[in-house]
Amino acid sequence: MGERAAWKGRAEGKNSSVVREQSEIYEGMPYEPGDEKNMRYEIVDGIRYHMQPSPVVSHQVLNTTLYTALHSSCQLDGIVMIAPMDVHLGKGNVVQPDLILIRNDNASVTVRKWIYGVPDLLVEILAPSGGAHDKIRKKELYARFCVPEYWIVDPVHDTIDLFKLDESGQHYRLERTYGRGDKLLSGRLPCIQLDLERVFAAIDRFRDTE
Repeated sequence: MGERAAWKGRAEGKNSSVVREQSEIYEGMPYEPGDEKNMRYEIVDGIRYHMQPSPVVSHQVLNTTLYTALHSSCQLDGIVMIAPMDVHLGKGNVVQPDLILIRNDNASVTVRKWIYGVPDLLVEILAPSGGAHDKIRKKELYARFCVPEYWIVDPVHDTIDLFKLDESGQHYRLERTYGRGDKLLSGRLPCIQLDLERVFAAIDRFRDTE
């Protein structure tokens, strides 16, 4: 079964259209009743997880630095987008990755106002208290919906874990952990060649202020 066909089957699968509330605020923000209308959130397997309305400065600088690098090298090969952007993977699963890359041959997932389907690359930047959400919950979700490539960016240790689907097409394998000074390459996306020394240097001046 191809990746897109597998996604279609899972998108129409077991998840209920009823969204349940999850009290976890996974970026550690203070929460007051009645704040829901002003909060960003994601839905994973029908459970809503609230997000911090505004990430910290270093997170945003790192995100825009990665976006600029990806857009510069891949703009002819596809579309690069930055959060917030809803990605509808299937019933009861709507996420807002930090970065999204969609190849030209997969552009049909953007025909409506948001993304409906599976992008070719999703990137998450770890927040101080959001590690489990990105490393476990969303990693399992992205593998289940056949997202071909997933990066987890750690701004504390200056690393990027690059995951690709294994031969079964149902689980991720860690292709490589890239560190500062490395050049990140993607066999699936040849346009990507990131100088991680320059990427992580962009947030050096914020390390002692947050």
